Amino acid sequence: MILGDNREAVIENIKKFAESGEFHNKVELNDPVLTAAQSREITNNFIENRKKWSFKFKSVIARRTAQVATKLLNKNTEIIGIEKIPQNIGGILVTSNHFSPIENTVVRHLTNKLGYKNLSIISQTTNFAMPGVIGFLMNYADTIPISTEPRYLARNFLSVLKEKLVEKKGAVLLYPEQEMWFNYKKPRPPKGGAYFYSAKLNIPIVSCFVEMTELDEDENTNKDFKQVKYTLHVLSVLYPDPSKTTKENTELMAETDYNLKKECYEKVYGKKLDYTFQNSDIAGWKKGL
Repeated sequence: MILGDNREAVIENIKKFAESGEFHNKVELNDPVLTAAQSREITNNFIENRKKWSFKFKSVIARRTAQVATKLLNKNTEIIGIEKIPQNIGGILVTSNHFSPIENTVVRHLTNKLGYKNLSIISQTTNFAMPGVIGFLMNYADTIPISTEPRYLARNFLSVLKEKLVEKKGAVLLYPEQEMWFNYKKPRPPKGGAYFYSAKLNIPIVSCFVEMTELDEDENTNKDFKQVKYTLHVLSVLYPDPSKTTKENTELMAETDYNLKKECYEKVYGKKLDYTFQNSDIAGWKKGL
């Protein structure tokens, strides 16, 4: 479990935004803040350098590091519903709840079992400005930057997605909840990006939800948090309807995906989904146990 600093303040932000319905707001305190020019520099560097030998070499190292981390962190991770994904499905967009810097390894654990060589992860440009090992992995471990710049989204970003999903028939993870809310158990209403690109490229969505369970035998020495176990639920495979417009598919698939995650949450946690905050909404937090 990667805790980070200021967990109490982060949880207070989660409570405030959940109860006000601001589900896509940033809650972490020390994330990098970029100007539009800095964000543009990151996307430009990604497009210009991704085919260079030096970038590819660093990517090999970053991929191997990510795979080692995936194996170490998911020794006890359970996957339920993998049989719902047809064999030889081709390119897939995976959606899941976003609650930890390491929960993408849970999805990578799934795509490894499905036979995909790599998992590409779509991430905001601010994450590419992080220092140290995390920053290195963010820049080179098959991570694709996304920004709000219309020209980049319409041309370069779409072109990279088409390469990954249509041409190479790979797996791409896109978090519809946008921001990471630390160890937050509840699914949040999605933004439309994943479903727009699914419809635009005619690529199926693999809908997933990660359940977090506090471990009874806690070897963690942290005084505030217990260790948690992950269970990944494969909920369904959603296909764009060719008889509908991109906008219609985006709205319908987003609603369907959210309802699937809501139903899974209510089943595994045994409670109706509402956004009145309780301490138990944060997995492993000892104040909620």
